[in-house]
Amino acid sequence: MTQMSDPASNLAMVQADIRKAAEASGRNPKTVNLVAVSKFHDAPSIIPVLEAGHRLFGENRVQEAAGKWPALRDSYTGIALHLIGPLQSNKVKEAVATFDVIETVDRMKIARALATEFERCGRQLPCYVQVNTGEEPQKAGVPPAEVDAFVKTCRTELGLDIQGLMCIPPVDEEPALHFALLAKIAERNGLAVKSMGMSADYQTAITFGATHVRVGTAIFGHRPEQ
Repeated sequence: MTQMSDPASNLAMVQADIRKAAEASGRNPKTVNLVAVSKFHDAPSIIPVLEAGHRLFGENRVQEAAGKWPALRDSYTGIALHLIGPLQSNKVKEAVATFDVIETVDRMKIARALATEFERCGRQLPCYVQVNTGEEPQKAGVPPAEVDAFVKTCRTELGLDIQGLMCIPPVDEEPALHFALLAKIAERNGLAVKSMGMSADYQTAITFGATHVRVGTAIFGHRPEQ
């Protein structure tokens, strides 16, 4: 895909690529949800994508999302916002108030903090468990061998609405291997949602059953320097 400077044009190309990848895999394109990753991009950069009718977005940082999305929600209806970055326990309250889905439940401390906040505020958000498919020591996520027990505890003891799994494959490994692993773990746990695939590999992820692909650079361009 040749990236253009206009986010709306880029969005259309990504949507077309998703349709092609889904159809080539014998899937209905409507079963693949595009999470437009708007982290580090300001509201003026996001508005063209909203004007094009897209409503599903992902953000990495709680404070950044809390700062820019309330005004956008006031102007555009139907927005769904996913937290796709690491969640710290001291940000749980703000995250629950800001987001519609938490994709990065990666350890029991966060699972318990979310359960406590859901109970306190009377709001229950769908959650995905982040799986460290590459078992990388520097990366967040539940090791593959521990996912089954983790999911069971989150559901039965904490009452979390665990709907799926997400992963970020190691940058130096074939992503297909990690997508296949995530799909296998999801299947045996009865989880329908598989959030996997980013700008460089989302078409591959679709062939392995991704229900959500998280695409930022291919839509918004390279993120601004922080």
